[in-house]
Amino acid sequence: MSAGDRKRVLIVDDSALIRQVLRVILERHPGLEVVGTASDPFDAREKIKALNPDVLTLDVEMPRMDGLTFLHKIMSQHPIPVVMCSSLTGTGSETAMKALEYGAVDIIVKPKLGTKQFIEESRVGICDAVKAAAMTKGKLRPVSRMRTVTPKLTADVIMEKPSSKAMIQTTEKVVVVGASTGGTEALKVFLEMLPENSPGIVIVQHMPEHFTAAFAKRLDSTCRVTVKEAENNDSVVPGRVLIAPGNHHTLLKRSGARYYVEIKDGPLVSRHRPSVDVLFRSAARYAGKNAVGVIMTGMGDDGARGMKEMYDAGAVTLAQDETTCVVYGMPQEAVKLGGVHRTLALQHLAAEVMRSCT
Repeated sequence: MSAGDRKRVLIVDDSALIRQVLRVILERHPGLEVVGTASDPFDAREKIKALNPDVLTLDVEMPRMDGLTFLHKIMSQHPIPVVMCSSLTGTGSETAMKALEYGAVDIIVKPKLGTKQFIEESRVGICDAVKAAAMTKGKLRPVSRMRTVTPKLTADVIMEKPSSKAMIQTTEKVVVVGASTGGTEALKVFLEMLPENSPGIVIVQHMPEHFTAAFAKRLDSTCRVTVKEAENNDSVVPGRVLIAPGNHHTLLKRSGARYYVEIKDGPLVSRHRPSVDVLFRSAARYAGKNAVGVIMTGMGDDGARGMKEMYDAGAVTLAQDETTCVVYGMPQEAVKLGGVHRTLALQHLAAEVMRSCT
């Protein structure tokens, strides 16, 4: 990849160590180029003008001006894709949710030293988020697939492929949804349009650990359905939406006529944990034709294979259309595999889900 093809990144953080660690991580990616760093928003403002970056990584907590205030100024004066860099604290997660409302494309967790596996997985997530955000420049809100040497595992590492003999008869409908970049706002639109008596729903939204609880709480406050972060053995029942916890795979399971979720550890699948492929595969196995699958905006192909398995198992499968996607990656890949029955605009997905469940 030539230098002209690489996306230009400006790192904004008051910590010299974090700036250096992020620089090392991002410059290892062949599609990214760190064009500069800034220690505070005032420094960043001047460097944005001078360097014209494609994307910013922005610290939440900084001296002289906090990240949220600066984000608001950026989006109102000089719109540019921004990835918020936050700590894992409760306060940090709540602030990050506000950042998404203010126009940030995504959230990453501040990198820290740890085991080799932890550092490698952190690198994958950070590079994916920054690359996806950079590819949305010009759309205000926030993608081609990134190249990497990291092995991309499939759902095989979590559970076997579904068997046509794995199901017993039940008529209870269940909905599974997958989303990534741009998904936080897309899910808000989708869920706010659902009635109180909607079928039970399980969602994988690519998001760091500890942030999904705040995300679920935010949705619960605006939706007629109940929304919560999924816990192991939670029942999937009408009127309830379960959000997969960050850094854990979430599977749909069934005991008799009762659907519930299993929360599991395991390696990254399709470069993610939680993985949409894992959730969709479990739906193909345990719900089969009684499932409805929805794949939304996001970079890459997580969920495409799982949706094809759902399609083959007799489930109804829906994809968000290109026009309403922030990033038409995951839905596009699912369509290419022949696993999508219908492609619809975001504002029509909720109604189609309800029709498919009658």
